[in-house]
Amino acid sequence: LRKGTESTGRMLRQIIALCAAASAAAFAPGAGVLPKAGVRAATATSPRMAVFPGSFSDSVPFLKQPTNLDGTLVGDVGFDPLGFSNFLDLRWAREAEIKHGRVAMLAATGMIVQDLYVFPGFKDEFGSAAMLKLHEKAVLQGSMQQLLVWLGLLEIISGVPAIIQTLNGSDRQPGDFGFDPLNCSQNPDTLARRQLTELKNGRLAMIATGGMLHVYFFTGKGPIEFLGLA
Repeated sequence: LRKGTESTGRMLRQIIALCAAASAAAFAPGAGVLPKAGVRAATATSPRMAVFPGSFSDSVPFLKQPTNLDGTLVGDVGFDPLGFSNFLDLRWAREAEIKHGRVAMLAATGMIVQDLYVFPGFKDEFGSAAMLKLHEKAVLQGSMQQLLVWLGLLEIISGVPAIIQTLNGSDRQPGDFGFDPLNCSQNPDTLARRQLTELKNGRLAMIATGGMLHVYFFTGKGPIEFLGLA
């Protein structure tokens, strides 16, 4: 039984390594990172991850190029196999993608950190709980309800008015809340590259978060513990 468990663990590690390599290759920028001037005036400061020759998508070569994905948005690689861009407002969809990517980056960081460090006072409240067990304890204790209330209030105060402003045709870009401590917006090229970097890292974090959760489902171990590094 022990040999079978070790074999399963070794196989899962190999699968994770292969998936990580594939994910990294998928998110690596191609030759057409920056847009050509002839695409649209709106793309002058928006880098593109691919060029779209012909009528087929570069990201899914056997599918037709989505009509509404023309490279205007940062990080647009023509990936829309289910056709969401045909009936969703792309500004709303991009706002949702950026928001989920930011949350996933925080979540992925938290999943890794909890295997490496325990914050003072944490054990007194939650013991050695991690991942989903920690979530369950936080729900029972009431911590998650507090997060739900305060973050929901923050979303109502800032998030909802911001997206309404965007959908009503303002100059606000999806995901822009005026947070720019490094003054990236002063240089359009720097801003465009930072936007692309955030988007790619957010997409990767969403995949990584799902992967770490499923590893926990199967093994009951956090990511660092599973890899034998903790």
